[in-house]
Amino acid sequence: MSSSDNSHWNPDPSAEHNTAAGIPDPPVVSSFDELTPPVVPAAPVPVENPAWNGWDVLVVIGLSIVTWLVSQFAILFGAHFFLYPRLSLIELAQRPLLALISTLVVEVAISVLLFLWIEGKYRVRFLQAVKWNWFAGIWRWIGLGVVMLFVLDVLSNFLPMPKDTPFDKLFSRPRDAYLIAIYAITLGPFVEELFFHGFFYPVLARRWGAASGIFLTALPFALMHMPQYGDAWAAFLVIFIVGIVCGIVRAVTKSVGASFLVHVGYNGTQMLLFVLFTRGFTHMPKG
Repeated sequence: MSSSDNSHWNPDPSAEHNTAAGIPDPPVVSSFDELTPPVVPAAPVPVENPAWNGWDVLVVIGLSIVTWLVSQFAILFGAHFFLYPRLSLIELAQRPLLALISTLVVEVAISVLLFLWIEGKYRVRFLQAVKWNWFAGIWRWIGLGVVMLFVLDVLSNFLPMPKDTPFDKLFSRPRDAYLIAIYAITLGPFVEELFFHGFFYPVLARRWGAASGIFLTALPFALMHMPQYGDAWAAFLVIFIVGIVCGIVRAVTKSVGASFLVHVGYNGTQMLLFVLFTRGFTHMPKG
Protein backbone atom coordinates (compact mmCIF):
# COMPACT_ATOMS: atom_id res chain seq x y z
CA MET A 1 0.00 0.00 0.00
CA SER A 2 1.43 3.38 -0.97
CA SER A 3 1.69 6.46 1.23
CA SER A 4 -0.99 8.18 -0.80
CA ASP A 5 -3.40 5.39 0.04
CA ASN A 6 -2.65 5.79 3.77
CA SER A 7 -3.54 9.49 3.71
CA HIS A 8 -7.13 8.66 2.69
CA TRP A 9 -7.69 5.77 5.12
CA ASN A 10 -10.64 6.36 7.52
CA PRO A 11 -10.75 4.38 10.82
CA ASP A 12 -14.54 4.89 11.01
CA PRO A 13 -16.26 3.46 7.94
CA SER A 14 -19.55 5.10 8.92
CA ALA A 15 -18.07 8.60 8.81
CA GLU A 16 -18.33 8.83 5.03
CA HIS A 17 -21.92 7.53 5.18
CA ASN A 18 -22.87 10.11 7.84
CA THR A 19 -21.35 12.89 5.77
CA ALA A 20 -23.18 11.79 2.69
CA ALA A 21 -26.46 11.53 4.58
CA GLY A 22 -26.06 14.97 6.11
CA ILE A 23 -25.74 13.64 9.66
CA PRO A 24 -23.29 15.75 11.72
CA ASP A 25 -20.32 14.06 13.30
CA PRO A 26 -20.40 13.57 17.11
CA PRO A 27 -18.64 16.31 19.11
CA VAL A 28 -15.00 15.82 19.81
CA VAL A 29 -14.16 15.67 23.53
CA SER A 30 -10.96 17.57 24.15
CA SER A 31 -10.46 16.60 27.81
CA PHE A 32 -11.79 14.36 30.56
CA ASP A 33 -13.21 17.35 32.45
CA GLU A 34 -15.84 17.87 29.78
CA LEU A 35 -17.26 14.42 30.56
CA THR A 36 -17.91 15.24 34.24
CA PRO A 37 -21.27 16.79 35.24
CA PRO A 38 -21.29 20.45 36.32
CA VAL A 39 -20.76 21.07 40.03
CA VAL A 40 -23.91 22.39 41.71
CA PRO A 41 -23.04 24.96 44.41
CA ALA A 42 -24.03 23.86 47.89
CA ALA A 43 -26.72 25.73 49.79
CA PRO A 44 -25.34 28.44 52.10
CA VAL A 45 -24.74 27.29 55.65
CA PRO A 46 -27.12 29.06 58.08
CA VAL A 47 -25.51 31.42 60.59
CA GLU A 48 -27.10 29.37 63.38
CA ASN A 49 -28.41 25.82 63.32
CA PRO A 50 -29.93 24.84 66.69
CA ALA A 51 -31.46 21.42 67.25
CA TRP A 52 -34.75 22.99 68.36
CA ASN A 53 -37.21 25.14 66.39
CA GLY A 54 -39.74 27.92 66.81
CA TRP A 55 -42.42 25.60 68.18
CA ASP A 56 -40.07 24.61 70.99
CA VAL A 57 -39.57 28.28 71.82
CA LEU A 58 -43.33 28.86 71.97
CA VAL A 59 -43.84 25.82 74.21
CA VAL A 60 -41.13 26.97 76.62
CA ILE A 61 -42.62 30.48 76.71
CA GLY A 62 -46.07 29.04 77.44
CA LEU A 63 -44.77 26.81 80.21
CA SER A 64 -42.83 29.74 81.67
CA ILE A 65 -45.98 31.88 81.81
CA VAL A 66 -47.89 29.07 83.52
CA THR A 67 -45.02 28.63 85.99
CA TRP A 68 -45.02 32.36 86.73
CA LEU A 69 -48.77 32.46 87.35
CA VAL A 70 -48.78 29.40 89.60
CA SER A 71 -45.73 30.49 91.60
CA GLN A 72 -47.01 34.06 91.92
CA PHE A 73 -50.34 32.98 93.39
CA ALA A 74 -48.73 30.30 95.57
CA ILE A 75 -46.24 32.75 97.07
CA LEU A 76 -48.80 35.52 97.59
CA PHE A 77 -51.43 33.25 99.15
CA GLY A 78 -48.81 31.53 101.29
CA ALA A 79 -47.49 34.87 102.54
CA HIS A 80 -51.02 36.11 103.19
CA PHE A 81 -52.15 33.12 105.24
CA PHE A 82 -48.93 32.38 107.12
CA LEU A 83 -46.96 35.65 107.39
CA TYR A 84 -49.01 38.76 106.62
CA PRO A 85 -52.72 38.02 107.20
CA ARG A 86 -53.58 41.72 107.51
CA LEU A 87 -52.19 42.66 104.10
CA SER A 88 -54.14 42.25 100.88
CA LEU A 89 -52.76 40.33 97.93
CA ILE A 90 -52.23 43.59 96.04
CA GLU A 91 -50.16 45.00 98.89
CA LEU A 92 -48.17 41.80 99.12
CA ALA A 93 -47.45 41.85 95.40
CA GLN A 94 -45.73 45.21 95.90
CA ARG A 95 -43.36 43.98 98.57
CA PRO A 96 -39.87 43.77 97.04
CA LEU A 97 -38.81 40.61 98.87
CA LEU A 98 -41.82 38.60 97.72
CA ALA A 99 -41.44 39.91 94.18
CA LEU A 100 -37.81 38.84 94.22
CA ILE A 101 -38.67 35.37 95.54
CA SER A 102 -41.28 34.96 92.81
CA THR A 103 -38.78 36.02 90.17
CA LEU A 104 -36.15 33.62 91.49
CA VAL A 105 -38.60 30.71 91.43
CA VAL A 106 -39.62 31.44 87.85
CA GLU A 107 -36.11 31.91 86.52
CA VAL A 108 -34.78 28.78 88.19
CA ALA A 109 -37.75 26.92 86.70
CA ILE A 110 -36.98 28.32 83.24
CA SER A 111 -33.33 27.24 83.50
CA VAL A 112 -34.30 23.71 84.54
CA LEU A 113 -36.96 23.57 81.83
CA LEU A 114 -34.52 24.59 79.11
CA PHE A 115 -32.00 22.03 80.32
CA LEU A 116 -34.51 19.18 80.41
CA TRP A 117 -36.07 20.20 77.09
CA ILE A 118 -32.81 20.37 75.14
CA GLU A 119 -31.06 17.37 76.64
CA GLY A 120 -34.21 15.27 77.05
CA LYS A 121 -35.84 15.88 73.68
CA TYR A 122 -32.86 16.40 71.39
CA ARG A 123 -30.14 14.43 73.22
CA VAL A 124 -27.52 17.15 72.90
CA ARG A 125 -25.22 18.63 75.51
CA PHE A 126 -26.96 21.65 76.99
CA LEU A 127 -24.09 24.13 77.39
CA GLN A 128 -22.66 23.19 74.02
CA ALA A 129 -26.06 23.50 72.32
CA VAL A 130 -26.76 27.01 73.65
CA LYS A 131 -23.10 27.98 73.03
CA TRP A 132 -22.41 28.80 76.65
CA ASN A 133 -18.65 29.02 76.28
CA TRP A 134 -16.25 31.55 77.71
CA PHE A 135 -14.80 33.66 74.95
CA ALA A 136 -11.25 34.98 75.30
CA GLY A 137 -10.93 38.32 77.05
CA ILE A 138 -13.28 38.20 80.01
CA TRP A 139 -12.44 41.69 81.20
CA ARG A 140 -12.84 43.04 77.69
CA TRP A 141 -16.50 42.06 77.61
CA ILE A 142 -17.16 43.22 81.16
CA GLY A 143 -15.48 46.51 80.21
CA LEU A 144 -17.77 46.82 77.20
CA GLY A 145 -20.74 46.57 79.54
CA VAL A 146 -19.26 49.29 81.77
CA VAL A 147 -18.70 51.61 78.80
CA MET A 148 -22.22 50.92 77.54
CA LEU A 149 -23.69 51.97 80.89
CA PHE A 150 -21.89 55.33 80.87
CA VAL A 151 -22.78 56.01 77.23
CA LEU A 152 -26.45 55.22 77.82
CA ASP A 153 -26.38 57.30 81.01
CA VAL A 154 -25.32 60.29 78.92
CA LEU A 155 -28.07 59.50 76.42
CA SER A 156 -30.60 59.30 79.26
CA ASN A 157 -29.91 62.93 80.12
CA PHE A 158 -31.51 63.92 76.81
CA LEU A 159 -34.53 61.64 77.22
CA PRO A 160 -37.64 62.03 79.40
CA MET A 161 -36.66 59.23 81.74
CA PRO A 162 -39.39 58.30 84.28
CA LYS A 163 -39.12 59.20 87.96
CA ASP A 164 -40.17 57.16 90.99
CA THR A 165 -40.66 53.94 89.04
CA PRO A 166 -41.66 50.50 90.42
CA PHE A 167 -38.00 49.54 90.00
CA ASP A 168 -36.92 52.35 92.34
CA LYS A 169 -39.36 51.16 94.98
CA LEU A 170 -37.55 47.82 95.14
CA PHE A 171 -34.62 49.64 96.78
CA SER A 172 -36.61 51.22 99.58
CA ARG A 173 -35.00 48.99 102.22
CA PRO A 174 -31.25 48.24 102.32
CA ARG A 175 -31.77 44.51 102.87
CA ASP A 176 -34.04 44.19 99.85
CA ALA A 177 -31.77 46.45 97.82
CA TYR A 178 -28.69 44.31 98.42
CA LEU A 179 -30.57 41.13 97.55
CA ILE A 180 -31.80 42.67 94.31
CA ALA A 181 -28.31 43.95 93.50
CA ILE A 182 -26.87 40.44 93.93
CA TYR A 183 -29.64 39.04 91.75
CA ALA A 184 -29.00 41.70 89.08
CA ILE A 185 -25.41 40.57 88.56
CA THR A 186 -25.90 36.81 88.89
CA LEU A 187 -29.10 34.89 88.17
CA GLY A 188 -30.85 37.74 86.34
CA PRO A 189 -28.41 38.17 83.43
CA PHE A 190 -27.68 34.42 83.43
CA VAL A 191 -31.27 33.38 82.72
CA GLU A 192 -31.98 36.29 80.38
CA GLU A 193 -28.93 35.56 78.23
CA LEU A 194 -29.62 31.85 78.38
CA PHE A 195 -33.14 32.26 77.04
CA PHE A 196 -32.88 35.25 74.71
CA HIS A 197 -29.46 34.69 73.15
CA GLY A 198 -28.89 31.01 73.82
CA PHE A 199 -32.34 29.61 73.01
CA PHE A 200 -34.39 32.24 71.16
CA TYR A 201 -31.82 34.06 68.99
CA PRO A 202 -30.48 30.96 67.12
CA VAL A 203 -33.96 30.08 65.86
CA LEU A 204 -34.55 33.61 64.55
CA ALA A 205 -31.07 33.89 63.03
CA ARG A 206 -31.44 30.58 61.19
CA ARG A 207 -34.75 31.72 59.69
CA TRP A 208 -34.11 35.41 58.93
CA GLY A 209 -30.39 36.02 59.43
CA ALA A 210 -28.26 37.46 62.22
CA ALA A 211 -29.36 41.10 61.90
CA SER A 212 -33.06 40.27 62.11
CA GLY A 213 -32.38 37.80 64.92
CA ILE A 214 -30.60 40.49 66.96
CA PHE A 215 -33.43 43.00 66.45
CA LEU A 216 -36.26 40.54 67.12
CA THR A 217 -34.53 39.29 70.25
CA ALA A 218 -33.89 42.76 71.68
CA LEU A 219 -37.53 43.75 71.17
CA PRO A 220 -39.17 41.34 73.67
CA PHE A 221 -36.15 41.75 75.95
CA ALA A 222 -36.94 45.47 76.25
CA LEU A 223 -40.71 44.95 76.44
CA MET A 224 -40.25 42.53 79.32
CA HIS A 225 -38.52 45.23 81.40
CA MET A 226 -40.96 48.06 80.63
CA PRO A 227 -43.30 47.49 83.62
CA GLN A 228 -40.34 48.07 85.94
CA TYR A 229 -40.02 51.59 84.52
CA GLY A 230 -43.66 52.60 84.31
CA ASP A 231 -43.95 51.61 80.64
CA ALA A 232 -41.96 54.69 79.61
CA TRP A 233 -40.74 54.70 76.01
CA ALA A 234 -37.43 56.34 76.98
CA ALA A 235 -36.59 53.46 79.31
CA PHE A 236 -37.67 51.03 76.60
CA LEU A 237 -35.20 52.62 74.17
CA VAL A 238 -32.29 52.37 76.60
CA ILE A 239 -32.98 48.71 77.40
CA PHE A 240 -33.53 47.96 73.72
CA ILE A 241 -30.03 49.27 72.98
CA VAL A 242 -28.65 47.03 75.73
CA GLY A 243 -30.35 44.07 74.05
CA ILE A 244 -28.94 45.06 70.65
CA VAL A 245 -25.37 45.32 71.97
CA CYS A 246 -25.57 41.98 73.80
CA GLY A 247 -27.07 40.42 70.68
CA ILE A 248 -24.26 41.71 68.48
CA VAL A 249 -21.68 40.32 70.89
CA ARG A 250 -23.46 36.96 70.87
CA ALA A 251 -23.62 36.90 67.05
CA VAL A 252 -20.01 37.95 66.49
CA THR A 253 -18.38 35.73 69.14
CA LYS A 254 -20.82 32.79 68.85
CA SER A 255 -20.70 32.79 72.65
CA VAL A 256 -23.50 33.38 75.13
CA GLY A 257 -20.79 33.58 77.76
CA ALA A 258 -19.48 36.77 76.13
CA SER A 259 -22.90 38.44 76.00
CA PHE A 260 -23.48 37.37 79.61
CA LEU A 261 -20.28 39.16 80.66
CA VAL A 262 -21.37 42.33 78.85
CA HIS A 263 -24.73 42.11 80.63
CA VAL A 264 -22.99 41.60 83.99
CA GLY A 265 -20.68 44.55 83.34
CA TYR A 266 -23.67 46.79 82.62
CA ASN A 267 -25.80 45.66 85.58
CA GLY A 268 -22.84 45.41 87.95
CA THR A 269 -21.70 48.96 87.28
CA GLN A 270 -25.25 50.22 87.71
CA MET A 271 -25.58 48.48 91.08
CA LEU A 272 -22.15 49.68 92.22
CA LEU A 273 -23.08 53.28 91.43
CA PHE A 274 -26.34 52.85 93.35
CA VAL A 275 -24.40 51.63 96.38
CA LEU A 276 -21.93 54.50 96.22
CA PHE A 277 -24.40 57.32 95.59
CA THR A 278 -26.90 56.14 98.20
CA ARG A 279 -24.28 55.26 100.85
CA GLY A 280 -25.22 51.63 100.89
CA PHE A 281 -28.88 52.15 99.95
CA THR A 282 -29.46 54.25 103.07
CA HIS A 283 -30.05 57.61 101.32
CA MET A 284 -32.27 56.80 98.38
CA PRO A 285 -33.31 59.84 96.28
CA LYS A 286 -36.91 60.91 96.47
CA GLY A 287 -39.04 60.92 93.35
